[in-house]
Amino acid sequence: MRTTFIESLSQAASENPDIWLLCGDLGYSVLEPFAAKFPERYLNVGVAEQNMAGIAAGIALSGKTVFIYSIGNFPTLRCLEQLRNDVCYHGADVKVVAVGAGYAYGSQGYTHHALEDAGIMSMLPGIEVFVPCDPMEVRAATRLIATSGKPSYLRLSRQGEPNLGAAVTDLRKPRVLREGREVVILASGPIASRALEAATELAGRGRDVGVVSISCLKPLDETATRDAVRGASLIVTLEEHILRGGLFTLVAGAFAGDAQRPPITGIGIPEQGGKTSHAGSREALLDAAGLSVEAIVARIEQSLARR
Repeated sequence: MRTTFIESLSQAASENPDIWLLCGDLGYSVLEPFAAKFPERYLNVGVAEQNMAGIAAGIALSGKTVFIYSIGNFPTLRCLEQLRNDVCYHGADVKVVAVGAGYAYGSQGYTHHALEDAGIMSMLPGIEVFVPCDPMEVRAATRLIATSGKPSYLRLSRQGEPNLGAAVTDLRKPRVLREGREVVILASGPIASRALEAATELAGRGRDVGVVSISCLKPLDETATRDAVRGASLIVTLEEHILRGGLFTLVAGAFAGDAQRPPITGIGIPEQGGKTSHAGSREALLDAAGLSVEAIVARIEQSLARR
């Protein structure tokens, strides 16, 4: 995903001389092509994310489009006040790009586990939030936010993610990865690949399960999302994020006023209390959090049995 991002950003910067990229002393082996091609529009501000956000806001308010890039929690939580006050409350054209969503940097421990970021970013005023599931959506998202003129948050995983479906036609709308009407899984981010595996397993048990990628969390296209699940007996949301503030919260809130709707089962990272510190591979941490394919299948079967 990060390679696709920098390729797409470089292309956009070739077409628009006002695009800048700032990083927080990382991205080595990834960002060099942009730095080499546009040295006058690339800044490494060091391990100083608050300064990075403030500098980006200043450059943006002089008429530029500024991308800031760092790992998971660093360009979001560490500089939250600067993002709120300097970027969002000024409508500055700053794009926050976080690599390492969810457990992508699982072996680094909880400081590098981005589990609350999408919800917190969604609460900021005027910012758009994108959580692509594969490189095709990353490419579309990068091109879209490069021209939106608005504050944006782009949540990336790391590398090696496969493309999961057909070409992206409109990133702001749900993207069908697999047709199915009995159960529809709404997924955000690369965890959608496990949704597809779960759907295949359930199909072997006689279930008709669809999978839809929701990459644009804010603004959520409620009408298109409602159309994507129309006729389903069960809606499932799946995300590599805590349920609070994430995809489940957005979908449940959107459908809360509907007189008739199917039940909604939210599957995500459980919130943890007390002193916790887990580290390991992304796959192992997802499994431990109840997001293995087998666990997803079991949750869906349980929800169907309760209807």
